[in-house]
Amino acid sequence: MPLTADTNIYTPRQRYLLLIATLVVLGLLALFGLLQYLTAFLGAGILYVVLRPWFTALVHNRGWNRTFVTVLLLLFAVVVLIIPFFALTSLLIDRVRVLAQNTDQILQTVQQVERKLGMQVTEQAQVRQLLQQGATRVSQWIPTLASSVLNVIVIVGLMLFTMYYLFMQEEEFLAGLHRYLPFRDKTMDELSASLKNNVNANVLGQALVALVQGVLTGLTLWIFGVPTPLFWTVIAFFMAFIPVLGTPLVWGPAAIFQFAQGHPGQGIGILIVGVVVIINIDNLLRIWLAKSMGDIHPWVTLVGLTLGVEIFGIVGLVMGPLLLSYFIVLMQVFARENRVLQHLMPDTTTGKAEEILDEDAKIRDEASEIRRIQ
Repeated sequence: MPLTADTNIYTPRQRYLLLIATLVVLGLLALFGLLQYLTAFLGAGILYVVLRPWFTALVHNRGWNRTFVTVLLLLFAVVVLIIPFFALTSLLIDRVRVLAQNTDQILQTVQQVERKLGMQVTEQAQVRQLLQQGATRVSQWIPTLASSVLNVIVIVGLMLFTMYYLFMQEEEFLAGLHRYLPFRDKTMDELSASLKNNVNANVLGQALVALVQGVLTGLTLWIFGVPTPLFWTVIAFFMAFIPVLGTPLVWGPAAIFQFAQGHPGQGIGILIVGVVVIINIDNLLRIWLAKSMGDIHPWVTLVGLTLGVEIFGIVGLVMGPLLLSYFIVLMQVFARENRVLQHLMPDTTTGKAEEILDEDAKIRDEASEIRRIQ
């Protein structure tokens, strides 16, 4: 039978598979093209979850104008969150570069500590090399500040633009999630609650703990005469995201520095405040946050920080633990959905095949046991 001009050479199943393949390829191309701006979209999603309770209270509960509230929330995000974050990271990277270029003061401090201890554990060349490597590593972790200003503007602009439409078209966005994500409505509700819990614990909770510890550390170093306390406040803020270690990586060396400078009283004072006040404040805050905002295992935080900083730079301090926590939640959801599917369809081909395999394994075990007895 000759083919006409309207005849399609593909079967319905082939068309279906080709459609899926096309969607996957186009999705991968889009992801690859937007990969350098992935931080902007993830940041917009996180800020949307953080600010959505305010949006709901003002727009849905009190009837305020949607556009007005959205603009207010965007201004709040810029003034209170984005500008301070970039200011702190700018201070951090500039100070690290200065220290890397002027290593004499650090070398003198290290040598003074070694003389106090009565031993030499480092060489001058090794310390210089370590400082240079540290500065290079930190520069790699902060790509948005080491790169052009235009790149920063594009990332912030994309983030604000995405947030604007998340709030302005919230109903369509949520309906699209329910329509296209492969989860039941009950599972979607659980994922939404889990996302809120993880964002609160990783973003609001960790940021609050880091802010309090950073300020306390900076005040302690200022009181006891450590140079440039503002810089060390910023360092302590970022270090506080690291579980277990955290701010002791800042006030511990500061105490050693004061001992090396011949100020043992100030060094002892830093150690006392650090051990008695700063560490205990950290523990109390984490216990309170675990009850009010949700608890995240320290292992998840530590591994998330390692992965996040490598992938996203310094913003990975927040995004890394969040993404790892949500990956674990999705694995739990998959396991539960799989159990439900097996319970609802025990007589399917897969179910029957599993029963046959279990029966064969049981027969082999019985035969092995009989041979062992004989």
